[in-house]
Amino acid sequence: MALIRTFVLVALGFSLCPIIAQASTDWKPRPPFASTFSIVALDPDTGELGVAVQSHWFSVGSLVPWAEYGVGAVATQSFVEVAYGPESLRLMREGRSPKEALDLLTRKDEQRAVRQVGIIDARGRTATWTGEGCITHAGHTSGKNFSVQGNLLASAEVWGTMASAFESAEGRLADRLLAALDAGQSAGGDVRGMQSAAILVVGRGEPGKPWTQKKIDLRVEDHPEPIEELRRLVRLQQAYDLANEGDSLVGQKKFEAAFRAYDQALSLDPDNDELIFWRGSMYMMAGKPEAALADVRRAVELNPRWLKLLPHLGPDLFPGAADILEKIRR
Repeated sequence: MALIRTFVLVALGFSLCPIIAQASTDWKPRPPFASTFSIVALDPDTGELGVAVQSHWFSVGSLVPWAEYGVGAVATQSFVEVAYGPESLRLMREGRSPKEALDLLTRKDEQRAVRQVGIIDARGRTATWTGEGCITHAGHTSGKNFSVQGNLLASAEVWGTMASAFESAEGRLADRLLAALDAGQSAGGDVRGMQSAAILVVGRGEPGKPWTQKKIDLRVEDHPEPIEELRRLVRLQQAYDLANEGDSLVGQKKFEAAFRAYDQALSLDPDNDELIFWRGSMYMMAGKPEAALADVRRAVELNPRWLKLLPHLGPDLFPGAADILEKIRR
């Protein structure tokens, strides 16, 4: 299959001469072919670091994006050497700049001609490498607190269009990263089309708990409109983050603030039966049984399985569950 794919790409007019020349004398298994377009960026106000990527390659998110809060973010692509991700982060963690890290890694990489890598550190410094063997259109550009890069693209406008979109976008870092992906696709994107996309955002977490640094880690493995689907998932995660905030406020008996958080969550995903049901439980805890009944009725309309759960919930999770169940079954 790898040989067939090589001939097909050559027939399309892409140059794989560096790969073929090397293979004729020293054959090695071909690395994952995640040709793609991506962005790495820093939000200087929050310290969040992120990567967003799209490709006509299955599960691009399992290969390309790497990030660590307080250290940096990396996109490793084209004929992917995954080690550029963790190794770049290690070198920056040890005090190297993105350029120093990238220079060290490319210098010892015999296949650097077919690599493409974008790096940013927690200070907003960037470094990017597009090897001369990357399939055209291939290139990169960087600006204040970001770098964009792409290869095997439908046009040479992709990376510049992405940069402009990121610079002009507003909102959270995740929103700006998605705006860059949209722009890249609108300029032609991957010449093969779309298949998978991913977004990774890290931020400040709890001391001693590095897993709490991961704010967004979402992947669309195989989809006809992966960027659109990725945006839906980002919106859904925001809804659940607000719901989690509401749950925490309930534990503090701050019911009005909790209702506001849940209301915001449901404004993002109005027919989410899970969130509607648990808002109903909050209403019961706050002594608002009529509002609770309305929410549970709606949740059951959307998903009748909630009727099976209600009898199993104790008063700590859903006070008066039996009464609510009886009224719904009448």
